[in-house]
Order: sequence, then C-alpha cells, then structure tokens
Amino acid sequence: MMLDVIVIGGGVSGLATAHNLMRQGLDVQLLERQVRTGGNAISQRFQGFLMEHGPTTFNASLPAAVQHLSDLDLLADARDLGAGVKRRYLLDAGKLSGISTHPLGFFRSDYLSVKGRLSMLLEGLRPRKRGGAEETIHAFASRRFGREFADKVIDPMAAGLFMGDAKRLSISGAFGRLAEMEQEFGSITRGVLVAKRGSEPGRHLYSWQGGMATVPTRLAGMLGERIKTGVTVLGLQKTAQGFLVKTTQGTRQARAVVVAAQPHVAAGLLEKLDPEGATALQEIMAPPISVVFFGYRHEQVAHPLDGLGFLTTKSDSRIISGAQFASTMYAGRAPKGHVAISAYAGGMRNPALVKLPDEALIAQVRQELSQILGITGAPVVTRLRRWSLGLPQYSLGHENRRAVLGGTHDRVEGLFLMGNYLDGVSVASCLDCADRVGAEAGAFLMQALNAKASVFQCLA
Repeated sequence: MMLDVIVIGGGVSGLATAHNLMRQGLDVQLLERQVRTGGNAISQRFQGFLMEHGPTTFNASLPAAVQHLSDLDLLADARDLGAGVKRRYLLDAGKLSGISTHPLGFFRSDYLSVKGRLSMLLEGLRPRKRGGAEETIHAFASRRFGREFADKVIDPMAAGLFMGDAKRLSISGAFGRLAEMEQEFGSITRGVLVAKRGSEPGRHLYSWQGGMATVPTRLAGMLGERIKTGVTVLGLQKTAQGFLVKTTQGTRQARAVVVAAQPHVAAGLLEKLDPEGATALQEIMAPPISVVFFGYRHEQVAHPLDGLGFLTTKSDSRIISGAQFASTMYAGRAPKGHVAISAYAGGMRNPALVKLPDEALIAQVRQELSQILGITGAPVVTRLRRWSLGLPQYSLGHENRRAVLGGTHDRVEGLFLMGNYLDGVSVASCLDCADRVGAEAGAFLMQALNAKASVFQCLA
C-alpha cells in the first residue's frame, strides 16, 4: 500500500504536521517509537498537584499558532496567566530582586545601577549594525543596551528560555525578531513601541486545566488510527515512486516523508540520503535538563510567589537556572492551601549535573530554593524529571544550518524536516512551523498526484 506521506515522530511537531496534512485530504500515517505521543509535553497530576515535565506555556504572539488552537477547538478553554503574576524576579549575587511587569519596571527598580539604566535609555540613539559577523545574544544586547543589561537580564533570560548560554546563542537564530527590529526601526525600543500599538497580538501565555499535554492529546485524538506507536524507523530508502520506510514492524511505502524526530535521530536517518543535512543536524547540541517539582503548604513559604518565577545570573553560582511559581501562574496546579514550584537545572550552564545522583540533585535544588524563597520544612510532594536531551541550542551558525536543512527537499525530493530545532523551541513555534512544512509537503504531493493523473489521462 502506497501512502501519500509518512511522518516520523509523534511529538507536538510531528502531530501538528500530520494534522495539517490530514486536513488537506492526504493519506497520512504517523510513526512514533514510544508507546505514547506528545514528546516532552507531559502534564502529570498527583495528590491535587499538576506538574509540567516539559513546556509550561503557550505564547500567543504567533497568529498562525493561535489559529491552529482555534482549529483544534482549544482556544475557548485556554487560560491566561493568573492575576497573581505581578513581578519578574531576578537573582544576582544572592539577592532576589522583584521588578514590576510594567514597561518601565527596570527603570523604577534598583536591580540595575544608575549607569546601567542610563545605558538602556540610550538604546534608541545607538546606530544599527551594518553587516559584519553573526552576533551572539550577549554581544547584541551589550551593543544595544549595555554590558550590565546583557549580564544581568539577557543572560538569565537565555538560560530560562533555552537553558542556554547567551554568549553562545545566535541572536538571529534565538531572537530573530529583535535583530529584525534593529534593522527595520533602527532601535529595539522603537520597534517594541510600534508593536504595542496594536499591530501585533498581545503576548498572552496560555495553558489549560489539564496542562500543556492538552495540545498533543487533542491532535492525537483527531489523527486517531493514523498514528502507529511502538514503531521504530530503522532507515529510509529513496525509490522512483517515493520512499521505502524500514521499521521494526515491516517496510512501508510513501510518496513523501516528513522527519519530525530529534536532531540526532533525524541525522541518522539522513546520513546516506542527505549527508549535508545530516552534518548540519549533528552540529545541534541539546544538553541535558532536570526539572524538580515541589509542593508545599502555603505557610511553609515566606515569599509571596507573586510572579512567573525567578531567573538566576551566572554570577550567582547556583545550580538552579530558574524556577516557576506554577500555582501562581495558573489555577488548579496545587490543592487548596498549597503551592507548587518547579525548578530547572542543567543545560549549557551545568551539563555535568547529569552525573549527579537523583537524591543529591533533589537535595541541592531543595536547599537552594529554601534559601531563596524562605521555605521551611520538608515538601509535601517531590518529583524529578531528567531529560537526557534537552532543548536544541540555536548557537552561532544557526542561520546557515537552517538554510541547509530547509534545502533537504531540494536535494532529496519528497523529504522534509520538521522540529523545534528550526524556527523556535516553543509549542507555538512548533505549530507555526508545522503549518509551513505541511503546506510545502502538501503542495509537493498535490503536484505529484496531479502529474500522475495527467499521465493516466494521456494513456487513456
């Protein structure tokens, strides 16, 4: 049986791409080696708490991704952040500073020195960059806002969003919109002000009563029997008609293939078909990440937990890169009278933590949280999730790698790549990318099917 398209990988990226192709009326099958789909979007409920093992929010700044939610009938049930989120917290040199979420929050706070705040104010007067080498996030922020802002704000942000290092991540790859704003408006400040005039949607951070797993669960439900779990793809072979997909459960045939697996898995599948693409995939790092979840009685925690959480600077020298106040962010994440906190460690800052035993890691994270937030006593619940491969790092050279990977279909007709290592690590970015890749694969298949129909008509 010849399928129109096979999607390899059942994370959010693969599910969303398969859903897009299904809606185009194509005969699609999704293969996932695990017994469940959803990738790292795991939401686990226990003892009245809800723990997010992977992504925790859906950023509604991408219109196409929001439309995807609407198509899945998920928009009406989406929850925005709770009213208790009033500050952003940053930890530097042992001091936890609460900064208002107001646009002038940093100017009203003493987190940055007077010199640092003045340097921020001068951003609009600095000339835009003209050509030159690709910049890191840290270099970009230092040039536009000053070194102190880069060290004490941007580097913690890079650690929080990517579990990465601002001195190694590419500005055009990780925060491409900021680089575009500089070129378009000559200033990030002016670009942000223009965006806030209503030309772009608000940056709401959504979730659902059941957590982020709601998105892949809905996608999987709509795909139904098109999903085959427990199937490992062993290799791909190009044929005149399309592809032979060799698996642990026999060989399948398809006119097109979308590889929506992790970079190292995709590299193995492309090794013979597209050596250039395989090399680019092998260059993408994904350092290990640990998520430690704690539930406490409310009276055990001295801190008001009136924010998303906190991020730490490198100079603070703790293993925690940041933490989220889960029960403040969304209702229903902890039983009445309790709070939920998720701490994150590892990534590019501390990849060696992967060698630390579970008990030692939990103990150190708990000790640090207790010092930072004024927590007394033992937690009511504790859970640990270790990801041996964490978030892909958009390091220098990402734009070149993305161009190479985007050209896979040109080198191997009918083969497409999809994943959070291309256009953004968030769930929203994955949905947005899925629409683009789905449209490209769909257009290719429609053209191929129309050409085949024309041949039959001529023979008739």
